[in-house]
Amino acid sequence: MKKTSTKKPPIKNKKPKKSKFKLFALSNILVAITAFVMLSVGYLYVQNEDKIKNETIEQNLKDEKLRQLAIEEQEIKYQEAKYFEEKTKALEIEYVSNIDNQVYIDKKREEKKDKFEYKETFKKDKSKEIIPRYIEKIEKNIEKEKIVEKKIIKEKPAKVIVIKKEEKIKSYLPKLAIIIDDVTTSSQVKKIQNIGYAVNMSFLPPTKHHWNSAKITKNLDRYMIHLPLEASSHRYEEVDTLYIGDSVQRIDDKIKALKALYPKATFINNHTGSKYTSDLKSMDKLLKVIKKYDYTFIDSKTTSKSAVLKSAKKYGMRVLSRNIFLDNKKDKKYIQKQLKRAIVIAKKNGSAIAIGHPYNITFSTLKQSKHLLKDVQLVFVESL
Repeated sequence: MKKTSTKKPPIKNKKPKKSKFKLFALSNILVAITAFVMLSVGYLYVQNEDKIKNETIEQNLKDEKLRQLAIEEQEIKYQEAKYFEEKTKALEIEYVSNIDNQVYIDKKREEKKDKFEYKETFKKDKSKEIIPRYIEKIEKNIEKEKIVEKKIIKEKPAKVIVIKKEEKIKSYLPKLAIIIDDVTTSSQVKKIQNIGYAVNMSFLPPTKHHWNSAKITKNLDRYMIHLPLEASSHRYEEVDTLYIGDSVQRIDDKIKALKALYPKATFINNHTGSKYTSDLKSMDKLLKVIKKYDYTFIDSKTTSKSAVLKSAKKYGMRVLSRNIFLDNKKDKKYIQKQLKRAIVIAKKNGSAIAIGHPYNITFSTLKQSKHLLKDVQLVFVESL
């Protein structure tokens, strides 16, 4: 019998098992890394989404806040415009209801045609007589001055100043001062400056409704103060209006404060004031103080019973008075008609004062009416 071998069978190589394990481990690691990367990307994406959402919410809040501010600003402007419009309507009652208004003038003209006829007396005849006389007189003076100028030129030519004929004629023309009352904003100032000729600005003292009305005058060379005085109606009256019965001290304090706010102003005219200007005692007090601070007063003539002139005579003061209101009606034809009436008065008296208000229709009409003003000299009030 053959002997059976006691040798153990050879051990097979286990390397393939290790290789499989390594592959399995590596794949698990890759899966783990991929999962980690995916989670990280997902986390970052979620974070970015949250960030974008938060930024969108913040932006929306900012936009909403800005929208609300814009709405509030628009509402403030609307309320200010509404206040101004309502106030000016109330002032129109003050201006239109007085006896000096145009309705009264028209009625009187119909009653007394023999004494005053607008078309025949001034529009056709007087304007034709007065202007040619001025020009004829000027031309004679110019001829005389030419002879004198020739002699002077031979002796001292360096000191001779030759004045143009057109400038000479213009200086002899009737003077018309147009005043715009109730000025309170820089936009109104720009519109007045864009009219294209001399227009006087009269500023209301600052209040909560027009707090900037003194600051905007700093860059202006000339302007007036529109002083609020007591009216027959107290509706929409200005803050710190002067009343009948106010003491001289209160009036002095008011004018002194205005002097500080408007240092370049030399003229004051009244805002409303139908009640105040018709009271002699009150006007005596006011003009006494106005004289102290070296102002010239222009009576806006909101009443036919004005005591301004009578009071001024007591103090030996020079005062001026309004002749025409331009815009009792916000209508281009009406404003131009009033402007023509002012020109007629200027031709008759040598000068005239017309008062308007800061309405867009007034600005545009004045700008479009230069052709009507060729026979008058547009001036600032200090030239009257």
